[in-house]
Amino acid sequence: MGLEFRAEVDQTARMRTLLPALLVLSLGLACAHSEPIEAPAPAPATPTAPVADSHATPAHQAVVAAADRSEADRAIDPGRKPAAFLDFLGVTPGMHVAELMAGGGYTSELLARAVAPTGVVYAENPQWVLKAFAEKPFTARLAKPVMKNVTRLDRELDDPFPSDLHDLDLVVSNAIYHDTVWSNVDRARMNQAVFAALKPGGRYAICDSSAVPGHWLSDVKTLHRIDEQAVLQEVIAAGFQLRSRSDVLRNPADTRDWSASPGAAGAKRGTSDRFCFSFVRP
Repeated sequence: MGLEFRAEVDQTARMRTLLPALLVLSLGLACAHSEPIEAPAPAPATPTAPVADSHATPAHQAVVAAADRSEADRAIDPGRKPAAFLDFLGVTPGMHVAELMAGGGYTSELLARAVAPTGVVYAENPQWVLKAFAEKPFTARLAKPVMKNVTRLDRELDDPFPSDLHDLDLVVSNAIYHDTVWSNVDRARMNQAVFAALKPGGRYAICDSSAVPGHWLSDVKTLHRIDEQAVLQEVIAAGFQLRSRSDVLRNPADTRDWSASPGAAGAKRGTSDRFCFSFVRP
């Protein structure tokens, strides 16, 4: 009995010595054969299914079908899917909405119609956009009766709103976030200004043409595209949370190697693969 007991004790001691080494070996083998672990998403998001304009809500279909919309606007509707886009934004009558870099006002007019009769729209444009192309068409559009609830803001993008503008329901950035990069806008300051202007629970909606993943900011001027992850990182750094994503403007067939600028795209205008994010101010 004494010898058997001593043998058993010796075997137990050897096992205790070997266990740490065996544990390290087994973990190493597991890691060698497992897939890399991806970092968690920066914030939870609820994807939404693609929505054709013909399946958008009746209210937003009516906005797009309004008889007094211009033929020029109607001509670019197929690539913009305006009714489905308004669905993604969740715009309803009475809302207070702002648009960054409104340009000639195509989207601002849609917003004005969607929030009428009691809502308001603030349409911002920096000086370089007004001088380059927007002054004449934007001024003419603002003269339309349907634009009576729109306030023009001639301000720079890193200081887009007056200090007394707050409690907005929504701020929209449509196809222009990449422009803020190559035009050297202080985007951290811009996003913080948007955050300050929104009410708690207010939303910041950004849509833009997608660059090849990993290209980050390298295509913003040459191809007028931006890496989706760059936008996510910058906006979340300003304190926003990602609320939802939409595929409403997606085009998986886009090769992402051509310029999405309206002036350069030619027949491809409106066919770029575009991401749409809706962020929320907590």
